[in-house]
Amino acid sequence: MNITAVYLRVSTSKGAQKTDSQEYEVRRYCSARGWKNLEIYLDKMSGAKTTRPALEKLMQNLRAGKVARVVCYKLDRLGRSLTHLCLLLDEMKRLEVPLVCVSQGIDTSHDNPSAKLQLDILAAVCQFERNLICERVNAGLAAAKAKGVQLGRPSTLREHQDEILALRKQGKGIREIARELALPVSSVFKVLKEAK
Repeated sequence: MNITAVYLRVSTSKGAQKTDSQEYEVRRYCSARGWKNLEIYLDKMSGAKTTRPALEKLMQNLRAGKVARVVCYKLDRLGRSLTHLCLLLDEMKRLEVPLVCVSQGIDTSHDNPSAKLQLDILAAVCQFERNLICERVNAGLAAAKAKGVQLGRPSTLREHQDEILALRKQGKGIREIARELALPVSSVFKVLKEAK
């Protein structure tokens, strides 16, 4: 449980981009704090991608209780998307695993006096982002409704309408029709009601 997870990332595996400077600064910081049991998680891909192999492995180990803290060079190494960062931060907070970003002075450890303020600010930004997303979704749904777009899963009842009506004309009851067509009674009832 005393493992310090060090997350490093560069945007591409090609060219001169290397994690050497990030790793040097993070290792120096960890050494100064007396954190010796380091486990390195390294991704070589864009931070815009929410699914990254090393980050996924880190999160699995976090959920399994194998990580005491997560340390990275800067917050943007974890991700560039505010939404994704918010999800990561929410989960770390819920699991009580602190995040330390050595170059930005971010440290959400409980023994850090400014940790509560940092977490509250990050949480407020995340909540603001979630509210904006909800607002955009609701506006999109309202616009679609106004245009007459049918929302939700398409109804399959029309496919059975002719069969249901034909069976009803034969004098069969609602439950009998439902059994015969393997449909819910409520669906048969709805078709018959709309056909009146």
